[in-house]
Amino acid sequence: MAHFTATAQALRHVVVLGHPAADSFNHAIADRYCSTVRACGQEADLRDLYALDFDPRLRADHRPGTLGNHLSNDVSRELGLLRQADVVVFVYPLWFGMPPAIIKGYVDRVLGAALTPEAIVKNIPDAVLEGRTFATFSTSATTRAWLEEQGQWMSLHQAFDRYLLSIFGMQDGGHTHFEAVVDDLNPQYAREMLQSVEETARRLCSTLAAARHSLSAKRAMGAMVDAE
Repeated sequence: MAHFTATAQALRHVVVLGHPAADSFNHAIADRYCSTVRACGQEADLRDLYALDFDPRLRADHRPGTLGNHLSNDVSRELGLLRQADVVVFVYPLWFGMPPAIIKGYVDRVLGAALTPEAIVKNIPDAVLEGRTFATFSTSATTRAWLEEQGQWMSLHQAFDRYLLSIFGMQDGGHTHFEAVVDDLNPQYAREMLQSVEETARRLCSTLAAARHSLSAKRAMGAMVDAE
């Protein structure tokens, strides 16, 4: 069962962007996703990690389970947003076949802030992320076929997507990958990709809204039965 915030609150998407160039296609993806979500009547919080000057390094005294461990202000702020989220979206380029360090650092410092190795082994649900929907948009200058030939696509899917879904108890919102994203990007190709982003955002919004409506209807029916 997916996680839902209180019915009085709008469904919320937290979009985590990991690209250093403000005019990048990754920024265009994040912007289109957020604008589509808002057009659907839901809320979107864009977390541009480079603009926020997010530090990806996990310090010794911040590791989960470490004696004297404490949360830094930036991590506390991100966790506050994630607690209100129904959807968590990553947007990033593939560098050397993997997400950039700033995205991995967000996983290390924010998503994993309270998840100890013991909790992972014992499959203890994560209090913040369990039940949230997790979706990804990634780009690469190379083609997906080339990534698959190198074994990088399967590695990414297994070591990042599936692993994060499993240990944090999130729901799979899909991974959309755009290939051959280069500096001299064909305008028509760019429009087609952004249209795909919009369609994915609308699908997620619709799925969440329908699930919330179904849950509300079940609760109402249950209340009616109890009142009889």
